[in-house]
Amino acid sequence: MDPGNIAALSALFGSAIGALASLGTSWFTHHYQNERQRAVREHVRRERIFVEFIDLAPKNFVEALLQTAIEDPAKFIPLYATIGKLRLFASARTVEAAEQVMNRLVATYYAPKLDFHARPEVDRSIDILREFAESCRAELR
Repeated sequence: MDPGNIAALSALFGSAIGALASLGTSWFTHHYQNERQRAVREHVRRERIFVEFIDLAPKNFVEALLQTAIEDPAKFIPLYATIGKLRLFASARTVEAAEQVMNRLVATYYAPKLDFHARPEVDRSIDILREFAESCRAELR
């Protein structure tokens, strides 16, 4: 082979390798950025659903403390719908904790009522969201 042809082929292959490296780097960077953005969106979505559940559950719990029976089951619909969203995006542990909150709410309707005029004995069982919140925190880490 002629040394001029070797030099031309070397320059051509060098340019091709450089172009492929540049394309590969661009693709990898773009792919990584897309994955990172998807992960951030997923994190925000989960956080929003967790907050929604935490906002809804105490409202139902206060009503359960005051009522002697479930008078309007439709009040559970937003909470039940939020548990459905949790089933789509949250871990099994978090969904189980949410279901325990729901079970505790229903049980509270039929439990003996507290006397709010006397100072009740404080215990940790009144915090129905503790396990759910801890599960959410672990999932969001």
